[in-house]
Amino acid sequence: MPLHLPPAPAPALRSVLTALGSPTAVREAPVPALRAHQGPLSPDHPLPVHVWDDVSRTGGMPQTRLTGWRFLVRGGERAVATAEAMLTADGWTFSRFCGGPYVAATEQALAQAESLATPYQPRLLSVPELYMLTLWLHHDTASDGAEGPAAPGDLLIPLAPAPPGIAAHRPQRIADLLPRLTLRLTPAATPLLAEPA
Repeated sequence: MPLHLPPAPAPALRSVLTALGSPTAVREAPVPALRAHQGPLSPDHPLPVHVWDDVSRTGGMPQTRLTGWRFLVRGGERAVATAEAMLTADGWTFSRFCGGPYVAATEQALAQAESLATPYQPRLLSVPELYMLTLWLHHDTASDGAEGPAAPGDLLIPLAPAPPGIAAHRPQRIADLLPRLTLRLTPAATPLLAEPA
């Protein structure tokens, strides 16, 4: 079933295209694969980036906030980096190029999502408390990508590398994964010290 990619805001896309068209920005990017690529580069698969700051809060669905739009940067047939635009007081602006394992992991998760029978809207969900990034498959395919609360039936595909105890690239319903995530952040009870004799 094809994914329903939400359109990125036009100024966000323009800011990324401007950065990709700048030899200086590409040459100074901290991404060796991007710097080494010969030939044209193009932004692909715009994904809204949401952050979930309150994982340790128990009960209810995640409360997320939009922080930017991330694009896979294609160099030929493969993604060589990501490019991110963020919203500032002056509007959308290019933020940064990134490399590393999340580039290939995002491609892999999108391919997994394409093979599912149910249509979804793909987003990225960052969980800073766990150093975790997931592909969030949102049930509301008509949403603009900037809003729309998580629902129990939405799927999360943790990207590799995932935190210990969380299986990377295994799609899971938010309602099923949520207890495991909150458990990881619950401090263990500290044993009481014995009274001195």
